[in-house]
Amino acid sequence: MTFELPSLPYADTALEPYYSAKTFSFHHGKHHKAYVDNLNKLLPGSPFENSTLEEIIMAVAGDATKAGFFNNAAQVWNHTFFWNCMKPGGGGAPSGALAAKIDAAFGSYEKFAEQFKAAAVGRFGSGWAWLVLDGGELKIMSTPNAETPMTGGKKALLTVDVWEHAYYLDFQNRRPDFVQTFLDQLVNWDFVVANLG
Repeated sequence: MTFELPSLPYADTALEPYYSAKTFSFHHGKHHKAYVDNLNKLLPGSPFENSTLEEIIMAVAGDATKAGFFNNAAQVWNHTFFWNCMKPGGGGAPSGALAAKIDAAFGSYEKFAEQFKAAAVGRFGSGWAWLVLDGGELKIMSTPNAETPMTGGKKALLTVDVWEHAYYLDFQNRRPDFVQTFLDQLVNWDFVVANLG
């Protein structure tokens, strides 16, 4: 199986001024594409030629001898998931059943946003902040580098990418401002609801 760079779920200008077409040209067109290309180079002759991304990730997680497979497969998965976590006209507090679940888990949307932002801003170096379903409970976690919640048996619901290439062209070194903008203007709560399923 050869993997392809998935198209963005919206035009590359659709999230402006909060997330620019220029950032997408590098983040999607170069970084995400490189992970796809690198994974495809590793596949021929490997046991994973006909595997899905999820199967590769789960098969090689924690195996240092297969780090190339893990890092590239997980980053393809993480980035594809991240694009879907944003939408034009997104952000702000969710409503309905999701809002009730967030209130029950964190006390309020404001407390959720504060904890999610802390997980994202507090991640040293490169990585991700996530809202996950863990044994039926909503939790916030942060992962380094290419790590992804599925390897720990958790279901990803929402993520924000805090590798510098995710925000540097638009926000320079102001990671807190990027994460706040993500929460206020970009989050696709419909996608989170669909993941809760």
